[in-house]
Amino acid sequence: MDSTTHYLQMWADSYRQDLIGNIMPFWLKHGLDSKHGGVYTCINRDGSLIDTTKSVWFQGRFGFIAAFAYNNVEKNAEWLAASKSCIDFIEKYCFDEDGRMYFEVKEDGTPLRKRRYVFSECFAAIAMSEYAIASGDCSYAEKALALFKRIRHFVATPGILEPKYLKALEAQGHSITMILINTASRIRVAIDDPVLSSQIDDSIMLLSKYFIHPEFKALLEMVGPNGEFIDTCNGRAINPGHCIETSWFLLEEAKYRNWDKKLVELAVTILDWSWEWGWDKEFGGIINFRDCRNLPCQDYSQDMKFWWPQTEAIIATLYAYQATADEKYLEMHKQISDWTYACFPDKEYGEWYGYLHRDGTVAQPAKGNIFKGPFHIPRMMIKGCMLCNELLSK
Repeated sequence: MDSTTHYLQMWADSYRQDLIGNIMPFWLKHGLDSKHGGVYTCINRDGSLIDTTKSVWFQGRFGFIAAFAYNNVEKNAEWLAASKSCIDFIEKYCFDEDGRMYFEVKEDGTPLRKRRYVFSECFAAIAMSEYAIASGDCSYAEKALALFKRIRHFVATPGILEPKYLKALEAQGHSITMILINTASRIRVAIDDPVLSSQIDDSIMLLSKYFIHPEFKALLEMVGPNGEFIDTCNGRAINPGHCIETSWFLLEEAKYRNWDKKLVELAVTILDWSWEWGWDKEFGGIINFRDCRNLPCQDYSQDMKFWWPQTEAIIATLYAYQATADEKYLEMHKQISDWTYACFPDKEYGEWYGYLHRDGTVAQPAKGNIFKGPFHIPRMMIKGCMLCNELLSK
C-alpha cells in the first residue's frame, strides 16, 4: 500500500467512524426533540440545553444531514426518522402565510422572527430532496422543486425581500449566488428540471463575471450591480471560508459535467486565491475575514477561527485533488486536517467546539447555537468519506 492510498484510507475510515460514533449520536441524544419534533441546537459543551429557541435553518440542515448520511454512509433507521422529524416540524410550523419561512421559532413552533434571506427555504428544500431519495417518497422531491421555484421568485421579485441597503447603495451579495448552486444541485439528484441547471448556469456566470476580481486575486463578498468594486469596509471584505465553500460547489458541478475544464479552472483559482488570503501562516487554520486592500477589517471576529471554514477547506482540497491529481492539494488537505483535528474536537464530551481564538485556543465551549449545529461538520465527514473512497477506487 503506497503512502497516498494509506493516507486516503485512514481518512475515509476516520470520517466514517467519527460520524457514526461521535457526531450523529451527540445530536440524536442531545438535540432531537421527541416531544415537538425537530432539533434543538443551542447546546452546551456537555450536551445540556442552553436555550429552547429553534433555528429554522437547522431544521432543514439536520433534515438534510440525517438523510444524506443515510443515503451515503449507513442505512440507519434512526437517522431516517430524525430527517422526517425535522421535515415534519418545518411543514407544520415554519412557513408563514406568504409562503416564506421563519428564521427562529419557539420549541413548540410558535414563530419568533423572520429575516430578509431565503436560507431557511434553501435548507428546507435540500432536506426534502434528500429525504425523497432516502425514503423513496417522490412527493418530497416535488415539494423541494416547488419550493426552489418559489425561492427564485422571492429573489427575483422586487419588494418581496427587503433590500439590505437603501437606494443610495445598490449591491449584490456572494452568499445567495453561491447557495443557489448547491441547493439546485442537491435537488437535481432527486428530481431533474431545467430550472435547476439554469440557476446553476446563472450563478456561475455571476461569480465569474462580477464577483471574481483578479486585481485583488479575490472573490469579493459584495459588489455593485455590474460587478463594480465598492471601496468600503463591506465592499472590500473577503470571507475565505465562503469562497472556499464556493470552490467545492463549483468542483462538484464540474464533476457532474464530466470535469468541465473551464469550471475546474475557475474553482481551483478561487481555492488557491482564498487559501492564500485565509490560511494563517503564523498559527494555522483559516481565518474569518480579510480586507482586499489589506486595510483593517471591520468585523469583530475577523481574526478568529470558526469551525465551518475549516470543514469547507477539507472538502475543497479533496475535491481539487480529485479534479487535478495535483499533489499540492493533498498537502493542503493535510495542513488543514492536522490543524483542525488538533484544535476543534472535544475529546471529553464529544462533538467539536465552534469558536476559537486566532491561536487555536477555545473562545467559548458550547456545541451549538442558532448558527452552529449538525451541518458543516457531519457534511464534511460524509463528503470526505465519499471522496476518499472514490479516489481509492481508482
